[in-house]
This record gives sequence, C-alpha cells and structure tokens, in this order.
Amino acid sequence: MSESAPLLSVKALGKSVPGPRRLFEHLDLEVAGGELVAIIGESGVGKSTLLNILAGLDDADEGSVAIDGVELGPLDETARTRLRRERIGFVFQAFHILPYLTLQQNVALPLALIAPDAGAAKARAEAMLDAVGLGGRGDGYARDLSGGELQRVAIARALVHRPALILADEPTGNLDPETAARVLALFADAVRGNGAAGIMVTHSAATAAIADRVLTLGRDGLVEHRGV
Repeated sequence: MSESAPLLSVKALGKSVPGPRRLFEHLDLEVAGGELVAIIGESGVGKSTLLNILAGLDDADEGSVAIDGVELGPLDETARTRLRRERIGFVFQAFHILPYLTLQQNVALPLALIAPDAGAAKARAEAMLDAVGLGGRGDGYARDLSGGELQRVAIARALVHRPALILADEPTGNLDPETAARVLALFADAVRGNGAAGIMVTHSAATAAIADRVLTLGRDGLVEHRGV
C-alpha cells in the first residue's frame, strides 16, 4: 500500500434507519489507490447503505467521507453530482441500465457527461463491452438481455471513465462462474492498473478472495475478516 494520503477516507461514520434501528456507528475506513477491499456481512447490516453514503447518494447521521481529499459533507447536490460523474464508478444491484439507449450509449454515458468527444466515447464503450464479453452487441437494447448480461453492461459503464473510486454492490451476483471470474479480473485490473480505490459488497467467498482486504460490517463498524 502507498504511504501517501488514502484515496478514500471515512471517519466515525454512523447511520440509523426508520424504526428506529441503528445500522452502524464508529465506522472508520481508509482505502489507498490501487487497493481493492471486499465488505461482507449479514443481510440488513447496511452494506448497500454504506456504499450509497460513500457515493454521496445518501447522508450519514454523523462522521465524514472524503474522496481524494474532498469531503462530501459540505458539498451541495450539484457538486456531489459532478464528483460522482468525474471520480466515481458505481455498479448497482438493480443495474439502472437506461432502456431507451443502446448498450453502447449506456456504457458511454459517463464519458458523454464529462468529455463529450463522441467518437472517443463510442470506441471506449465498445472496448469495454468487449472486455465484459458483449463485443459486437453495442447496438442492441436492454430488453433483449438477460440479468447477467445487464449486470455486465452495468460493470462496463462503471469502469469506462477510469474512475478514482469504484463501488460495486454484489458485482457477480447474476453471473455464471466463468463470466464472474472474467469480470473480477477486469475489476482488479481497473483498480490496480489505474490506481483507483475499489470497494465491493459481496456474499461470495470467491469474489471476496480477490480483494487485498476483506472486512466484515457490523453495528460497531468494520473489522478485519479472517478465513476467506
């Protein structure tokens, strides 16, 4: 790990949900550029909520999140949106693929928002589709895809703009073992090759095994996991 400042820094994070129910508190986390971290834990402990907080899509009750030295808390929604576009790639469990765009247009969307060079965006999107095993299908639409194929499009879109922070919620949940291995290798390359910070939430031991660290989320925060 680098001795420089962490790319992601989380301090004393706490979050409750209506009920009221405390998800977690005193949560600290630092992730260096080039480091891939897996987060595991029982259902309902707040793993997806934590990812949403790290992406600035949800607010914690207390604590702070900083991405490459920029704290999310003081940012208004416009600034948060800009930060997400430029610095974050997120693979959602629900995919959020836009049905009225082609697969190539879906994948190229982050590039279109930050660097509107249509030719370069199309070429990069096609290369990413090829990397996830969907080469030659960029002109197709989401309605023709299986759940696993939609997940691969979502992964390609999250990585296409080479983000500084990559967040993934169950990135291999709908994939067969061979495709999952291919996607995980792509993830690892994107993190380590581009010096990004990567965080994956997963229930899969095989997925967690590729990470540099595996952490278990509980009410008292994150603790180092042993035995994966």
